[in-house]
This record gives sequence, structure tokens and C-alpha cells, in this order.
Amino acid sequence: MDTGGNSLASGPDGVKRKVSYFYDPEVGNYYYGQGHPMKPHRIRMTHALLAHYGLLQHMQVLKPYPARDRDLCRFHADDYVAFLRSITPETQQDQLRQLKRFNVGEDCPVFDGLYSFCQTYAGGSVGGAVKLNHGICDISINWAGGLHHAKKCEASGFCYVNDIVLAILELLKQHERVLYVDIDIHHGDGVEEAFYTTDRVMTVSFHKFGDYFPGTGDIRDIGYGKGKYYSLNVPLDDGIDDESYHYLFKPLIGKVMEIFRPGAVVLQCGADSLSGDRLGCFNLSIKGHAECVRYMRSFNVPLLLLGGGGYTIRNVARCWCYETGVALGAEIEDKMPQHEYYEYFGPDYTLHVAPSNMENKNSHQLLEEIRSKLLENLSRLQHAPSVQFHERPPENELPEEDEDQDDRDERWDADSDMELDDRPIAARRVKKEIVEPEVKDPKGAVENSRGYDAGLDEITTSAKALDMGSGSMEEPSVKVEQESLNKPADQM
Repeated sequence: MDTGGNSLASGPDGVKRKVSYFYDPEVGNYYYGQGHPMKPHRIRMTHALLAHYGLLQHMQVLKPYPARDRDLCRFHADDYVAFLRSITPETQQDQLRQLKRFNVGEDCPVFDGLYSFCQTYAGGSVGGAVKLNHGICDISINWAGGLHHAKKCEASGFCYVNDIVLAILELLKQHERVLYVDIDIHHGDGVEEAFYTTDRVMTVSFHKFGDYFPGTGDIRDIGYGKGKYYSLNVPLDDGIDDESYHYLFKPLIGKVMEIFRPGAVVLQCGADSLSGDRLGCFNLSIKGHAECVRYMRSFNVPLLLLGGGGYTIRNVARCWCYETGVALGAEIEDKMPQHEYYEYFGPDYTLHVAPSNMENKNSHQLLEEIRSKLLENLSRLQHAPSVQFHERPPENELPEEDEDQDDRDERWDADSDMELDDRPIAARRVKKEIVEPEVKDPKGAVENSRGYDAGLDEITTSAKALDMGSGSMEEPSVKVEQESLNKPADQM
């Protein structure tokens, strides 16, 4: 298998893109519980499509390193991370107060291997950012990531750890400005909140607004302090179609790219904005959704593509497979190849599905008002805000080094990720029993030789940030119990 990351030629500009694709074969085995709409199995279905369409051979396929406690604590509170590490279905009844405190239990249930799941999807997103920072690839993809609702101290909306915030913090080590764009039907509240007061990260969210989870994302929410006008919210109504969506997306994003001039872009590609989603109410086609990826790709800026929502899982797999092709510059055929999940896609067995005839409640007048208001807000920004980079403090002013610091480059080195083959992965459910390691205090961790930018201190989310490569933490030992995955199709 060719894993050199050489992509196919792109569209009109003919420029090739090197693409790194992060995938852990076990991610599809995690199970939120019967009847829960979030199905990690959709990631495995996406991977199977990529394999049988022949796209894996054009990418560097990588198994992510699991994020460690200290990696997650660059954004999340120590006690919240400790809770996620320790909670199990067997012990949750003894921790009812903690469950309520951290908003874990209903939308965000406790399930077997919960913490390992968080480590896996967060590790893929941060690993993708590291690859981009080192110039190893032009585009990184982690379809298991994009869980945009998680907060510093609590779970929310099926999300436990905010891998997006962690990836952006990693990108900020190398880039003065990072743009975050969210095309999930739900507002990207966790990411917006994290960077609400900084001018180094601009967040742009296109979402359903009005009596809809999470209830945030008003057009009047624009950021605060230094971050004023660096949060852009595009509130939409039911039934928006491709034409209406891009009437807003392209001029707004074009102006953002012109004025903000990001060094890197993170695009959350939540597929619950597609027509026919189990929880959604938009009417986008797969091609219309993917046009956002194509447009962001056209700017030739380092790009991190992440997953997100998406609850009609056959359409999620279709969408993310097609968008992987867009990232590579490959137009793949509509007729679906035979593969292990082929029966999910009947009766047509095609990649694309027609949008419905539902009413588009977004009138042209409403769209024009939204576009004019947001373009006006963007006009208040200075072009490419300057960011002062500070010198690292002298070595003798740094905290004492961890005794296990020597592994710092090995773990997060841009070329050290494990590569995967593209053989089909048998469907299996995995139960994991987490054995708590002895946790060493991460607060004395030293900033590593990559020179963590002290300017990040201005960002409230990174006040307690720890460098990704500083020292190592003993990994939890894991017992794996395999059993066949025989859930009925209506539970998938």
C-alpha cells in the first residue's frame, strides 16, 4: 500500500494535496447504548467505503496515538478528566453527584471504554494538527473527531472531550491565526465559548437557530474584548437547500479569508445538516455539503477536516467518503462498490441521495439580511490582526523537568504515527475495563523544545495549557473482551 500521502491532482488549479487520514480500527466498536442516536459504527462504515473506492491508497493512513491525561488537560479541567478516566457503567451509581456535576448520564451516557473512546478521537484531531504544523501534509482528516459541544468542565450533546479546541491550541503553536468553520446543523458552542475573547481564533458557525439544541448562536453573539467580531454566527431555519446555503457560505467565508488571513483552517463537517437526517431539519445534498469542503480546499491553506454530528448513518458514511474524495481531488462514481456494509445502502446502492421536497423556510429576504449584517460585522475588523510572539523564558526560569521528559519527541513526532493497512475490519464490539494509573502531577510539566508560544497565555482556554510533548504519562492497561456485533439494523 502506498502510504506516502501523495494525493491525486486537484481541480482547476492542478495542485496536488498531501492528505493524512487518521483512523483507529476500534473506534467503531464503542457503543453509546440501545436507542442512542450517536453511532461510532458510522466511522467504520465510512472507512469501508474509502477502502473499496480505492481512496486509502492515495493517503497516508495513520492510527492516532491516544491522547493522554495531560493532553486533554490543556483545555479540560483536571477533575473532569479524572472523572472521565475513572467512571464505568458498574461504578456510576456510586457517583450520582459527580454525574450531575459533569452533565454525564442521559445525552452523554457512561458506556464501556468511554475514556478510551475520548482518547482515540482526541488523539486523531491533535495528531492531524501536528502533521499540519510540521508540513507533512496539506490536509488532515479525522472523521471520528469534531465533537464541538464539550465544555471545559462538562459533557454536552453527545460530546465528552472537545477535540477541536485541543487541535486548535496545537495549531496556534505554529500559526498566528486559526479559522474554525462549523457546518453541523447544531451551533458549535463549545468551540466558540473557548475562544470567545481572543482575536487569534475566528469561529464561524452555520446552524439551525430557534428552539433547537444547544440554543446558542444568535447573530448578535459576536465575541468579547479582544475577540469582538471574531465570532460569526449564521442562524438558519428549516429546509435550507444547497443554493440558499452557498448564497451565505461562499461570500462570508471568502470575506473571512480575505480579512482574517488564517494560517490554518479547521472545518467541522457535521453531517446532520444533510437532508433526511434522523435529528436534523436541513435539506442539503451530499454534493452541496461537500461544496463547503471544496471551497475551503481552494484557498490552499493547511486544512483539518473533522466529523461531528450525523445520525442517519448510511448518509453520514456516504458524505464523509465523498468529502474525502473532494479533499484528494478525486471525483468518485455514484455506483457503490460491493463491501461489508453494502446492504445498508439499498435499494439504490448509490453514493448520492436526492434531497427532499421539504419547504425552505429561509426566504431570500431573510438570507439577504443575514448576509448584509455579517458582512457589515466583518468590515469592522482590521485586516490580518497582528499577534505579538513572546520569547521563551530563559531555561533557568522554567519549572523543573519531569523525570520522564525524554519521550517528548517520540510520542508526538510528526512521522511517528502508526500506519494502518486497508484490510476490511471485522465488526466486533469491544468492552474495556480501565485500570487507573498512578497520576503524576502535570502542572510542573516543562514546555518542550518546539517553543510553545507564550502568546497563547492571552487565550483564556489555554491558561493552564500543557505542551503536548512534555513528558509522558503511564498509559492505562486495558483488558479487551470481544464479541460479535449483531445489533438489528434499526439500532445502527
